[in-house]
Amino acid sequence: MDWWVPVLLTVVVVAATYLLQVLLLGAAAVVEIRLLGKDPADSSLTPLTYLAKDLSIILLAPLTLFALSKAARVPWRSALRTTGDVRWSRLGAYLGVFAVLMVTTNLALQLIHPSPLSLFAVTGTTVALLAMVLLTTPLQAAAEEVVFRGVVTASYASWIRAVRPAVIVGIIGSSTLFTVLHTSADPWMILNYLGLGVSCALMALLGRGLEAPIAFHVMNNVFAMGIGALFAGGGGIGQERGAGSAGPYLLLFLLAEAIAVLIVWQTENRCPHAKR
Repeated sequence: MDWWVPVLLTVVVVAATYLLQVLLLGAAAVVEIRLLGKDPADSSLTPLTYLAKDLSIILLAPLTLFALSKAARVPWRSALRTTGDVRWSRLGAYLGVFAVLMVTTNLALQLIHPSPLSLFAVTGTTVALLAMVLLTTPLQAAAEEVVFRGVVTASYASWIRAVRPAVIVGIIGSSTLFTVLHTSADPWMILNYLGLGVSCALMALLGRGLEAPIAFHVMNNVFAMGIGALFAGGGGIGQERGAGSAGPYLLLFLLAEAIAVLIVWQTENRCPHAKR
């Protein structure tokens, strides 16, 4: 891969991320404010803006894969796995395992940092949000894995010839970009995004594919947004990412990410045939 290809891919990812969000979220905001009477100061995610947000990320994957195939002259499937295919049974198995891990993590979270029961409500908005979470969030999480772990990590690693330093550069570079594009000013959230990026990159490396990181990212986001919808007072999901919006309780998710990496490591060592 030529040295300039990772630079080009970074520009494509950053530009497309912001452009798609401006276009789709802007269109959703216009509809809600002008036609539905939503308060312009209300930044919470309604079903429409949630759909727009997820679509902006979902569309990022094919755009990035197209840029990769044209600039690097490699098949787009190379970003998915070393053999270019997806092990669907493996993906399903990891989804089940990580669902249990996320249930355990979120139950523990309720003991450490419980959500106020006064905010629990189920309205039409809640049901619509939960439908969006189940329908579009898995695709959104998978798209992020394709872009950041499938394309960006490998492209940054191509700058270094030695294998181990290349892996380190790829993981650090892609995880940093992943964190920056989530635009949080809270140190605990920044640490959590870095942890998610690094852990998913390690899962992709250990499993020689994106099945494990996709499964973990899907379960992480589905539970986070589903719980967010249920404890939103019947309205939209809050998007607080400023300083002070999170706390040390997010270390629990860093622990879950570390456990997920260990699970993948053990699984792939026990089933080496699945790597081929």
